[in-house]
Amino acid sequence: MKVVILAGGYGTRISEESHLKPKPMIEIGERPILWHIMKHYSYYGYNDFVICLGYKGYYIKEYFAHYFLHESDVTFDFTNNSQLVTHTHSAEPWKVTLANTGIDTMTGGRVKRIQKYIGNEPFMLTYGDGVSNVNITDLVEQHKLQGRLATVTTVQPKGRFGALDINANNEVKGFQEKPAGDGSWINAGFFVLQPEVFDYIAGDDTFFEKEPLEHLARDGELVGYKHDGFWQPMDTLRDKNYLEELWRTGAPWKIWENDKMGMVK
Repeated sequence: MKVVILAGGYGTRISEESHLKPKPMIEIGERPILWHIMKHYSYYGYNDFVICLGYKGYYIKEYFAHYFLHESDVTFDFTNNSQLVTHTHSAEPWKVTLANTGIDTMTGGRVKRIQKYIGNEPFMLTYGDGVSNVNITDLVEQHKLQGRLATVTTVQPKGRFGALDINANNEVKGFQEKPAGDGSWINAGFFVLQPEVFDYIAGDDTFFEKEPLEHLARDGELVGYKHDGFWQPMDTLRDKNYLEELWRTGAPWKIWENDKMGMVK
């Protein structure tokens, strides 16, 4: 099953960095957040990626064009016709298709444009700016068991601000930092989709989150996979700094660190 990653938006809410590079290439722990997302899927055995490019897409192409080289020990022998010798390397077993899907194409339009790389097979889809420890194996299994056209991972995010417990006398009795929000489940990405979903997308101006998902829901073809673990988008510089701090203190999405045998991957 291929993994499609939306990586073409402008990232205007984090313009402090996105004016230089596309948002999925903004680094957490000296690695693009796109890399973190791919490592997550790779941990579960999914290594075939289709990345939807748009704004500054050349930046992502340059990254992967040199990825193997950057992950390897190399010798440049300029005495022998500038020979390049590759030694040990740690590059992942990834197949990465980089598809130009337009500068101003909406999310649904980007998905529609990569249909030729998917064919008539189910596939996964997520956003290139959010990390999670969602169990992909369980997600796919639920999708298969329920037999619908689309499954979306849902989460209940924490509130943005801390909450004060104030009694009738206006005395502050306690403080809770970022408690749960209003209890609503929201779209967290990490979709599993049947190829029939392409038929729900009209064209470049279609927001995947609007008409396609709304029509799928109306047809009884959309189900939610409830994830109560970690999930965090990177919408703003504040989010980026928060993820950086988590990375330094033990990132909860870094599930690939150890495999089942306890060995570093």
